[in-house]
Amino acid sequence: MDLEAELKKRCNAFNNYWKKFLPEGGPADLYNAARHLTFGGGKRLRPCIAMLSCKSVFGDVESVLPFAAALELMHNFTLVHDDIMDKSDMRRSQQSVHIKFGEPTAILAGDFLFAKSFEAMHDLSVDLSMFKELDYSLIECVLDICRGQQLDVEFEQRKMVTEEEYINMINKKTAVLFELAARGGAIIGGGNQDEITACAGYGLNLGLSFQIWDDYLDISSEEKILGKDIGNDIRNGKKTLIAVYSLQNASGENKKILDEIFGNRNASDDDIKHVFRVFKEMGSIEHARNTGFDYIKKAKNALNPLRDSEAKEILMELADYSIQREK
Repeated sequence: MDLEAELKKRCNAFNNYWKKFLPEGGPADLYNAARHLTFGGGKRLRPCIAMLSCKSVFGDVESVLPFAAALELMHNFTLVHDDIMDKSDMRRSQQSVHIKFGEPTAILAGDFLFAKSFEAMHDLSVDLSMFKELDYSLIECVLDICRGQQLDVEFEQRKMVTEEEYINMINKKTAVLFELAARGGAIIGGGNQDEITACAGYGLNLGLSFQIWDDYLDISSEEKILGKDIGNDIRNGKKTLIAVYSLQNASGENKKILDEIFGNRNASDDDIKHVFRVFKEMGSIEHARNTGFDYIKKAKNALNPLRDSEAKEILMELADYSIQREK
C-alpha cells in the first residue's frame, strides 16, 4: 500500500472542504493571521484519522468532514498559542504567527480559530443527541488540552517529574485530540460500542506515541543538537520523556552535569552538547524510542475488534508510519 498516496487523497478531499471556514475577510491582519498557519502546511493527521475511523465502521466519510474541520481548527488554535508561550519563531518552516503578525494579533487569531472550530461543528448532519455528545466531547477535550499545557509549563519549573506524570501530561496535551478524532469518526460512522471503543483506544495510544516520537526526533542525532528548538528545550528545562528518564536515573558526574545545565537559560552550545551526551550514554533516547514502539503496538492491537477493510489497513499503516517518520 502507498500510505502517502492514501493520506494525500484524503487530505485533498478535506482541504477542499474546510477552506470555507477561513475565507478572506476583515480586519485583514486578523484573517490573514488565522489563515497563515492553517493553510501553511501540516499533516492533517487528525482529520485523516476521523475520516478513516468513520470508514472503518463502514460509515459515510462525507458526514464526518465538519467534525474533522472542527478538530483541525482547534489543533491550529493550540499551535498558535503554544508558539507564543514557547517563544518559538518558526512553525512548519515559516515564521510563527506571533512573529509575523505580532503577539496581540496572534492571540486573537488563536481565539478566532477556537470559535471557528465550534462553527464547523454546526455543519454536522446528525441527530441532536449525537451532536450534544460530540460537542461536549470537544469541550472536554479542549479543557484537557489546557490542563496538559499548564502541566507542561509547571514541569519546566520543577527539578524532577516522574514518567507517570509525563505520560499524564502528554495524554492531556496531545493524545486526547487523537482519541477524539478516532472515537468521533466511529460515532458519526454509526459504529457499535465495541467499534467505537476500539477506535478510541487506537487514537489514544497513537497520540501518546506521536508525542513521544516527536521527543525522540528532536534529539536523535548529533546534527540536530544545536538546533534552536532542542537547545531551548534543554535551557528551559522542558520535561520530555528523554529528560525525565535521565533526571530520574542520573548519578555521579552525569547528575552533576544535568543539575548544572538542564534548565539553565544561559547554557552555552557546548553545555547543550554535554547534556546530549548524557542523554545518549544513559540510554534515554533509546528508552523514548522503545516506549513509542510499545504504544504503537497497543494502538494496533486496539483495532482487533474492527472488521477487515481498507480503512483499517490504512490505520494500521499509519500507526507504523508515526514511528518511522523523520519529521
